[in-house]
Amino acid sequence: MPGQGQLHFRQHGGGASGLGHPALVLVHGAGGSSLHWPPQLRRLSGEVVYSLDLPGHAQSAGDPEKSIERYAQRLIAWLDCLELETVVLVGHSMGGAISLTVSIEAPHRIKGLVLVASGAKLRVHPQILALTDNETSYQQAVEWITQWAFSDQAEARMVELAQKRMAEVPPEVVHADFLACDHFDIMERLSEISVPTLVLCGIEDQLTPVSYSQYLVDHIPQARLVVIEGAGHMVMLEKPVEVVRQIQGFIRDWVGKGLMGRG
Repeated sequence: MPGQGQLHFRQHGGGASGLGHPALVLVHGAGGSSLHWPPQLRRLSGEVVYSLDLPGHAQSAGDPEKSIERYAQRLIAWLDCLELETVVLVGHSMGGAISLTVSIEAPHRIKGLVLVASGAKLRVHPQILALTDNETSYQQAVEWITQWAFSDQAEARMVELAQKRMAEVPPEVVHADFLACDHFDIMERLSEISVPTLVLCGIEDQLTPVSYSQYLVDHIPQARLVVIEGAGHMVMLEKPVEVVRQIQGFIRDWVGKGLMGRG
C-alpha cells in the first residue's frame, strides 16, 4: 500500500485488535525492510500489525533520511496519514532508535515499546562506515555485517539470504543509515520514556551487545529485559517463535493491563 505518507507498508488484520489494544508497528533496522521481520510476527494472530519500509528502503520512495530524528518525524507523519492515534512500536536496531525517539518526541502516541537488539547510543565501527561509503568495497562491508549479525548457530541458508538481500540495497542507503546510527545518542533522555517497554536481545549479539540492552532497562522506568539464547543481532529471524512469544506476553500482561487500568 504505497502512497500513505509516501511509505510502503503491509497491514495484517483490520480495525481494532482482538484484545482491544493498539496496533503494532514494526520498524526495521539499517539497510533493511519490512521483510526483516519474520512472518510469524508480521501476521500475528488476533492483532493488527503494520510492517513498513522506511524512506528510500525497499518499496518506499525517496531518499533515506540523514538522522534518526528525521526518521522519527517521518514515522509520526505516517501515523498521522493512517490516523493511528496510538500504537505499540516494535523496533529493531536502528528501528529501535527511531522508536525511542518517537516515544520521547510524541509520548501521547505510544502505548508500549518493544526494542529488539537496539540501544540508547549506536556507535558504528569506522571501518564499516568507510567500506559502505565506497561502491567498490561495499560487498566486503556486506559480508562483514552479515557475519557479525548472526550467531554461530544460525542456518547457513538464512545468512546467505540476508547477505544477498543486503547486497541488493544501494550502498548510499546503508551508508546513510549507519551515519544516522553513529550520530544517535539519547542516553541522557531515557528517563523521559514512561510507557511499558520490553527489551529483547540475542546473547551472541556482536553489533549491539547485551550491555546495550541492559543500559536501556536500567534507565527506562517501566522496562524489562529478555535475553534469548542461541541468537545474535538478527534475533527475530533466528528465534522467531521465542520472540513472538515474548511480544505476545508483553502485550497481554503489560500493555493490555495498563489500558484496562485506565478504563
